[in-house]
Amino acid sequence: MSKKKLGLIALPILLILLSYFFFSGTTENDVSITAEAKKGDFLNEVIISGEAQSTSLKKINGPTDIRKYRLNNVKIQDLIPEGTIIKSGDYVGRLDPSELNGQIIDAQLNLEKAESKFTQEQLDTTLTLKQERTAIKDLEFTLAEDKLELERSIYEPPSTIKQLEIKIERNVRDLKEKTEDYQIKKRKAIAKMVEVGTEVSKIRKRLDDLTNLQKSFTIHSDANGMITYHKNWDGSKRKVGSSISPWDPTIATLPDLTKMESKTYANEVDIRKIKKDQTVTIGFDAFPDVTIEGVVTSVANVGEKKRGSDINLFQVLIKLNETNSNIRPGMTTSNRILINKEENVVTVPLEAIFSKDSISYVYKKTGFSIDKKEVELGGSNVDEVIILKGLGENDVVYLSKPDGLENKGIKRLE
Repeated sequence: MSKKKLGLIALPILLILLSYFFFSGTTENDVSITAEAKKGDFLNEVIISGEAQSTSLKKINGPTDIRKYRLNNVKIQDLIPEGTIIKSGDYVGRLDPSELNGQIIDAQLNLEKAESKFTQEQLDTTLTLKQERTAIKDLEFTLAEDKLELERSIYEPPSTIKQLEIKIERNVRDLKEKTEDYQIKKRKAIAKMVEVGTEVSKIRKRLDDLTNLQKSFTIHSDANGMITYHKNWDGSKRKVGSSISPWDPTIATLPDLTKMESKTYANEVDIRKIKKDQTVTIGFDAFPDVTIEGVVTSVANVGEKKRGSDINLFQVLIKLNETNSNIRPGMTTSNRILINKEENVVTVPLEAIFSKDSISYVYKKTGFSIDKKEVELGGSNVDEVIILKGLGENDVVYLSKPDGLENKGIKRLE
C-alpha cells in the first residue's frame, strides 16, 4: 500500500483519537453547567408578585339599615358576572328577602289588628258620646219643663212653688255635672283614639319601611363602570351565598381603570430594601408581553400575618404610571422593584460561587485545565453576583463542583 493511501487512512483515525483525548474530561453535562462572566449593567431587584387594583373605587352597597330590623346577616341570592360593564341604573344583584318577608307578613297582620281595634274604639266612642249627649238633652228638656211649670204655678201654694224650685235647682246641678262628665269622657275618648291611631300609624310606618327595604334588596348601580366584587375579611370575594352585614354592606365596586396600582406583600428580608419612590417594572401573568413602569408609593411599617401563613408580611403599594385597556383589577402582577443599579461591572451566576474558610472562589476554566480561583464579591441579586476582582469578561466558570478537584489549592488574589 502506498504512503499516500496510508496517510489518507491514518489522518481520520488521528483526528478521532485527538478529539477523544481532548474532550475526554468534558461530558455534555459538564458543558451544560458552565457560564461566562459577563460585563454590563447589574440590577439589584426585589421581585414579588401582587394583585392589580384601582386606587379610586365607587362602592355599590346593600341596604345599611338592616340592623334596625335585626337582619344582621343577609345572604346574596343573585349576582351578575364579575367584569360586566354596566350603566347607572342597571341591575347588579338581589339579596335573599326570606327573613324580611316574614317580618312584612307579621307587620301586615299587626296592622290589620290595630286597624280593627281602632275601628272598634271609634264605634264605641261614638256610641258612648251619643248616649251622653242624649242624656244631656233629656236633662235640658226636663229642666225646661220644670221652669215652665214653675212659671204656671205662680198661684200655687208656696210649698208647691218651693218644691219646684228645689227640683229645678237639682236638675241644673245634674245638667252641669252631666255636661262636665261628657267633656271628660270626650277628652278621654279622644286620647284613647289618639293612642290607638298612633299605634296604627306606627305599625303602618314600619310596614312601609319594611316594604321600601324589600325594594332595596334588589341592587342597582348608580354609576357606570365594570363590576368587581368586594372581598370578605378572609380574602374571598362576594358571591351568591355570601352574607352582608350592617358593618360591611359593600357588595361590589366600580373601579376607575385609569387609576391603578399593584398591591403586594414583602417578607422581612426584602422589606428592608424597599423604599418609597423606588422604580418598579410591572408585568402581568395574563399578558406576558405587557410591562408598565411604576413607583413605590407606600411601604408598611408594621407587618401582618396573612391567612394560612405564620410569616410576617409587609404591605407595599405600587402606582402604575401608565394605563392599559387590558389591565383589570384582580390580575396577578410581577413587580421588579429596582433597589440599585451598577454599570459596567463583571457578573457571574450565584451558583458559580463557592466558599471555604470565608474565602470565596470559583472553578475557572483555563485552557484544558480547571483552576480554583479566589474572587472578591460585590453586590448580588437573586440570580447574579458582582465580581470585583479575580475574573474578567468572558472567563468561563463552572456552576457545580467538577469531580476530583476537592483537594486542589485555591489561587489567591494578588
